[in-house]
Amino acid sequence: MTSQVQLDAGVVTRCRRRVHLENDPDMRDVPKAAPDPASEQRKADATNHRRAVADALGRIVGSNLFEVPSGPDVRSADRERVTLAAMEMGAQYIWGAALPRDPRGGRRGGIDLLVRDSSGYVPVLVVRHKITDPGQGARTSPLTMPLPDGSRTDPHRKVRPQPRDQLRLAHAQRQLQAAGYARNGRATGGVIGMDADVVLWHDLEAPTWPGGRNALAEYDARFSDRLAVALAAANEREPLARPSRIVDCKTCPWWPTCDNDLKQGRDVSLVVRGEDAVALRKIGLSTVDDLAELDPAAVGPIQLVGMPFGDAVVLARAWLRDLTLVRRVPEMNVPRADVEVDVDMESFGDLGAYMWGCLLSGKDIDEEHGYRAFVTWDPLPCDDEARSFAEFWTWLTGIRLRAKARGLSFRAYCYNELAENRWLLASAERFAGKPGIPTVAQIKEFINSDSWVDLFGIVREQFLCAHGKGLKVIAPVAGFSWRDPEAGGENSMRWYRSAVGMNGDALDTDQRRRLLEYNEDDVQATHRLREWMTSDAMSRLPFAGEL
Repeated sequence: MTSQVQLDAGVVTRCRRRVHLENDPDMRDVPKAAPDPASEQRKADATNHRRAVADALGRIVGSNLFEVPSGPDVRSADRERVTLAAMEMGAQYIWGAALPRDPRGGRRGGIDLLVRDSSGYVPVLVVRHKITDPGQGARTSPLTMPLPDGSRTDPHRKVRPQPRDQLRLAHAQRQLQAAGYARNGRATGGVIGMDADVVLWHDLEAPTWPGGRNALAEYDARFSDRLAVALAAANEREPLARPSRIVDCKTCPWWPTCDNDLKQGRDVSLVVRGEDAVALRKIGLSTVDDLAELDPAAVGPIQLVGMPFGDAVVLARAWLRDLTLVRRVPEMNVPRADVEVDVDMESFGDLGAYMWGCLLSGKDIDEEHGYRAFVTWDPLPCDDEARSFAEFWTWLTGIRLRAKARGLSFRAYCYNELAENRWLLASAERFAGKPGIPTVAQIKEFINSDSWVDLFGIVREQFLCAHGKGLKVIAPVAGFSWRDPEAGGENSMRWYRSAVGMNGDALDTDQRRRLLEYNEDDVQATHRLREWMTSDAMSRLPFAGEL
């Protein structure tokens, strides 16, 4: 039997509702959200990374690398025919493979690289993220020998879990099997990551998934489900997937359609997400109104994963009253000090932290109050990053010591310490031994002390947030606004590229100023937030027990 639709590998990690909308003929002309510039930039970076890997592999294997033509003027059908011809003639390495469609299985798509061994082809994926961590046990082979049979147990690397990579490899494996070109034996797939120095090999039949499943079994179950959703949509049958808000919604092109549907139906996923919304619908609580009618002090009918059941009821009531924040506690508890510093770090992906912004306030210690930034404008990764980090740490340590010498208390604040802590520790490790660089032990002493305060944690513990807990959502309630209407972490990535002239982009010094203002506003926002949280304004903010 031939399937009426052919789906690519992305469907197995995509929302079921999105799969429906993409295959519903009535939705073809419905307006979609404009592409997110940051997402488009990440796609462009990934394309450049793949090109660099292809060039490096070409230098290694020479004429053994066959590259399938690509580009906007090359039809998919032509690329598939060329790929099939290359496999028929036994090309050792096939770059940019467009695999033959699988009409019976409902599959289409390609893979970055096919590697031939004695019995068939193995798929290899090229990604722009880390695929291993320090440790041991990963099966790798050097890029100079990108063959699964040449792999070894790596004494220095362990596998970093990347489920999406394995599912994409499983899709390619099923296409190869359908075309009759998969190698014999256990299904295997490789991944070349951001560092592009090794190929990480995954055994797609190993029971490494929850419940003892393997990647192929997980893929088959997901793909079968998505294929059923797509077929129902294509044939205009009753939809198998209804809209439900999840994390991926914010970057989905179909979000305007789903957002409208959810608000019209007052869907419960507007206040709880993911599996909690599914669980509530199963017991008949499908709308915000249904949830809001329950008693938040009573024992809930089910146990939720994301929050206590009573909090979900209060959030539903807050949503109906259009409240962004509700106090969870009668009295706020925000640690304060005589001398205070707000800290915000700016990084560029996994390449490093290029800016540490600080706002000094509180009692006078013979140091000018206000904002200062410790920054490098050399493109990351760079040695100058060590200099800027050392200057930041030296200044911060000096403030702490000066406050202590005068008998004054000190605290530094950030919003969501996971990011700052990551680069505090990583910078100490990477630049160990350079002038002014603290030891890892010194960093750990600081981040584990009472001197380091995460305002995000306080917000999470003491507020219920109907529209999210991000600083850009919470600070405006405290009366703060950013100067730049496009202020945001994702946009700052684009500004940074121009600020340093990365990858051939024209260097734009105005973007440096923009980044400095954005960073200053972030630390001003945390300052305003904690001032507000310890002010009389809290008495006017609704208390959960009163809703």
